[in-house]
Amino acid sequence: MNADFSSTLSILNAQGKADPTPGTPSDQSKLQIRLKNEDGVVKLILPTDAETPASASWNDLWEQLQQRLQAGKRFWQPLTVVHLIANDRLLDARQLQGIADALADVSLQLQLVATSRRQTAVAAATAGYCVTQQSAIAPLLPNAPAAPSPQIVEPLYLQMTVRSGMDIRHEGTVIIMGDVNPGGEIFAAGDIIVWGRLRGIAHAGYPNNPQCLIMALQMEPTQLRIADRVARAPETPPPQFEPEVAYITPQGIRIARASDIKTTPYLRELALPGSHQRTE
Repeated sequence: MNADFSSTLSILNAQGKADPTPGTPSDQSKLQIRLKNEDGVVKLILPTDAETPASASWNDLWEQLQQRLQAGKRFWQPLTVVHLIANDRLLDARQLQGIADALADVSLQLQLVATSRRQTAVAAATAGYCVTQQSAIAPLLPNAPAAPSPQIVEPLYLQMTVRSGMDIRHEGTVIIMGDVNPGGEIFAAGDIIVWGRLRGIAHAGYPNNPQCLIMALQMEPTQLRIADRVARAPETPPPQFEPEVAYITPQGIRIARASDIKTTPYLRELALPGSHQRTE
């Protein structure tokens, strides 16, 4: 069952009372923070920059958030998971922590942050939340259109370890300066580059770009996906790990040493003859 609490909560002011002068709302009341309960997940939707009055401050947003949570807490079960839809709003680590604390006060758990701002995505991933970074005009993964977008999306760089339970989604290339542990998942419309050990799940070329690659200094994935192809790690690991690249061939996903790939701007030409390959 889906429920939208915004129609009930938007009439409340900072003291939880009805606005005394309907039709002439304050800048704070124009901030339309919404809470939606969809399939057991509470979506906390922040207004975009365009929807935010110029005079409104972070304190105004924070105050209204607390109003919404206190007025709506009877609509959800304790420890319900929350997905924060931050849109194009820039949030730093302190603000994200404040939102998480406010949610915890009403027995909600922040789990995922969806944003079109790279700085917000980095702050959220560093704090240990699952992240979906989308372009400002495109829908969130995994509901992206099947046709690839012509828009160029900047890569998402994360200097961190992707731990078990973390989910990173981005509509461009994802570059991880660290390890991806078992249970960690990365979904990217572009390439996936892991400057460390890849031991979780990596899905490049989401949803249907077979030209994308997955690269790692040490390739030990739980599962690899490129476009609609799926592969699991071989039962017998190689005697010695070295940087490798996974790519699609007519036979499926294959893995080659990075040193066997010709140097091109997009690393698309593979030196197949004589190269050492692992078939996935």
